[in-house]
Amino acid sequence: MSVPETSRRRLLFGSTAIGASAVLSGCLANNPPQQENQAAVAAGGDNAAPGKHVTIGFSAPAADHGWMAAMTTYARAQAEKLPDVTFRPTEGGSDVSQQIAQVETLINAKVDVLVVLPADGKAMTDVALRATRAGIPVVNVDRVFDSPDAYRVWIGGDNYGMGVNAADYIAAELRRANVANPIIAEIAGTDSLPLTQERSAGFRDGLARHGLKVTRRVAAEFTAETGERQATNLLQAASHLDAVWNHDDDQGIGVVSAVEAAGREEFFMVGGAGSRQMMDRIKAGNGVMRATVLYSPSMCSSAISLARLLAQARGVSDLAEHEVPRSVTTYSAVVTRDNVDQYLDVGFAS
Repeated sequence: MSVPETSRRRLLFGSTAIGASAVLSGCLANNPPQQENQAAVAAGGDNAAPGKHVTIGFSAPAADHGWMAAMTTYARAQAEKLPDVTFRPTEGGSDVSQQIAQVETLINAKVDVLVVLPADGKAMTDVALRATRAGIPVVNVDRVFDSPDAYRVWIGGDNYGMGVNAADYIAAELRRANVANPIIAEIAGTDSLPLTQERSAGFRDGLARHGLKVTRRVAAEFTAETGERQATNLLQAASHLDAVWNHDDDQGIGVVSAVEAAGREEFFMVGGAGSRQMMDRIKAGNGVMRATVLYSPSMCSSAISLARLLAQARGVSDLAEHEVPRSVTTYSAVVTRDNVDQYLDVGFAS
């Protein structure tokens, strides 16, 4: 999803980029005073040490594909590790209006903090604003709300960075193989979504820096069925390819099926998001899958941890600031056969 403006100014924190703008003003609950616990807040304290008990409300859309299902799974698993947290999830809604109603239920229940992965950031901005005005800070996951006043913390992936990193890896592999004038294809996700547009822009810009360009492009819809259909169309239209970037590993199941059915093996393919199935194929090293660029649902684990710290008026222990940062952008690492074992633990089931 789109990265908030504040996340463009970043501090490095492990493999995560953290927005440096953490000092907030105003009277909304997204900007709560944290003076009552200054001893714990100083330098963040020990984040692993139990604090006051808090209730975290959680809302995400219905799990209609592997990545979305993994977001809820990661959130629940992280909450279960924390003895000072009560986790109150809502049933994943099938549409925006249902998710809005579920968030309203959590507001009425007076949870201490909300973690919301919106089905539609724009459509859910108003209910998030209602939460902050009711004194409940909001952690906005991935799909950003329209107003920065609607969340205290945003955490999500770097769609543009995914495209750039995919392009850099493909360019390096083509250069290593001495491929001149390569034919590079792109299998995008849903073209109407900003996240797809950002991924494509990053891929296009990244290739251009290497003097390369996308030769063939199709767009699927983040499902295995559409991935197979669009990959079949691509393979029929292009008798030869050198490299392919597929935006999403869930739709990649269909893409790989189409490639295998066509008996094509003259090119290599890079995926996106980081499913366990694609990591297993990369590790095996006996097909077209060469790498995948992470957009890991493990961000939901981090969202729960940040929500806990917010509700307990604590900062991040390894940072000098007394408050939880305003934004966190996860890094899109490139997973290859050389490093895949390091990332199997965050591979999700498609």
